[in-house]
Amino acid sequence: MTPKNAEARRGVLGGVLFAALAGCAAGPDFRAPAAPAVDGYRKDPLPAATVETKAPTGDAQRFVSGADVPAQWWTTFANAELTRRITQALAHSPSVASAQAALRQAQENANAARGALLPSVDASAGATRGNANGQGAAAAGSGSVYTLYNAGARVNYTLDLFGAVRRGVEAESAAVDTQRFQLEGTYQTLAANVATASFREASLRGQIRATEEIIDVYNKELKLVEAQNQIGAKSLADVLVIRTQVATAAATLPPLRAQLAQTQTQLAVYLGEFPSQSELAALDLDAFGLPREVPVSLPSTLTRQRPDVRAAEATLHQATAKVGVATANLFPQITLSGSLGSSALHSGDLFSGGTKAWSIGANLLQPIFHGGSLRAQKRAAEAGLDKAAADYQQTVLGAFQNVADALRALELDAESLKAQALAEQSAARSLDLVRIQYHNGSASYLQELDATRQYQQTRLGLIQARAARLADTAALYTALGGGWKEDSAPAAIATTDASPQSK
Repeated sequence: MTPKNAEARRGVLGGVLFAALAGCAAGPDFRAPAAPAVDGYRKDPLPAATVETKAPTGDAQRFVSGADVPAQWWTTFANAELTRRITQALAHSPSVASAQAALRQAQENANAARGALLPSVDASAGATRGNANGQGAAAAGSGSVYTLYNAGARVNYTLDLFGAVRRGVEAESAAVDTQRFQLEGTYQTLAANVATASFREASLRGQIRATEEIIDVYNKELKLVEAQNQIGAKSLADVLVIRTQVATAAATLPPLRAQLAQTQTQLAVYLGEFPSQSELAALDLDAFGLPREVPVSLPSTLTRQRPDVRAAEATLHQATAKVGVATANLFPQITLSGSLGSSALHSGDLFSGGTKAWSIGANLLQPIFHGGSLRAQKRAAEAGLDKAAADYQQTVLGAFQNVADALRALELDAESLKAQALAEQSAARSLDLVRIQYHNGSASYLQELDATRQYQQTRLGLIQARAARLADTAALYTALGGGWKEDSAPAAIATTDASPQSK
């Protein structure tokens, strides 16, 4: 070997060792995406507050820009039963248990990946029964059948020169982050679902109660008309009209009761109970308070608050690390190995003089031809990175859409409630006047029925509008990220990585 070639080889070896010591790793380094460069959620300016209505749940809601969403936002509705339900759901729902188990699984996978950064040590022991001839028989002593005992330990360590192991650990750690944020998202979704179902339950109870009251009014009118028909004061046609109205109103009750029953069974499942065993206290819309101040987080902070966005970011991190793994697999791998052991014809002679054996060596593996699979794997990893980047962008866009829709809904809900309240008040006054006119003989019974029907519709609309304000307020809390923080989330969320195990 010429001095020039020797110097070149030493230079290459020095470069490899420097790369290993410097801790560089193949593939791109992950950088968290910057916050979107937008200063608002809507094109038009957000009003300072919603309109106010002199009706239940008609308070004006003031939008507080830059304020943080409360961690336990459901407490802002000032209803102890709602808080109890959500607390129970967070503690007992199987969906939470599933997400927690997925997080633990990801953590242990990360721990297993970290183990590859350290040397592996294995112990072995055995006994072999056999026979020998010639020199082997002489070595075995008297007879050709002998037993050979052996025991020893072996150490293997793969130098992570190009960062394949480190990138693998990075990918598994990012998977842990993905599962952690998905767990937070499970808590958020579950709390929102319980709140929305509770508001729907209260709304359905109100609609059923209003419908039953209207039917009672119709039944009283029916009895009166039937009595008048018997004395000839009313025709059979008048009786049939009111009977039709009673039946029509009564036909609306079964669907409402069916929806209420479905809502109650859904709530039982959210709370981790069987529907046949669940006992829920009845909720009424009047028992809920409407939050008067609604926080609106800054657009620049939304991507750090939404767990689905953070999970998508962690998935992007994982995809970036996988590109590094696939890239590092194209380069050589060096494995160091060593063993120390003993072999003897008698177990008591193990590790005695003359029975010890040892070895030490290094193995270089340079991929040369794999049918293009290694480069195809790298291209697949790069495509996975492109997909993760697109998915992240879509998740961010969806997050801003959710907030914009929720803000618009709150604004329009207040206007709808105001219109429904005015309609209900006008329909009630109109019904009172028509009833007076009917009893005075200046209005027909059909006019009274029509006024009663209009009042019923406006009353049901008012109940639905009240429930919509409550539900859309909860939707805004959820769209903004629900206020979850690592220091304020339930203990089950704040799970830390366990230390690597020895095996």
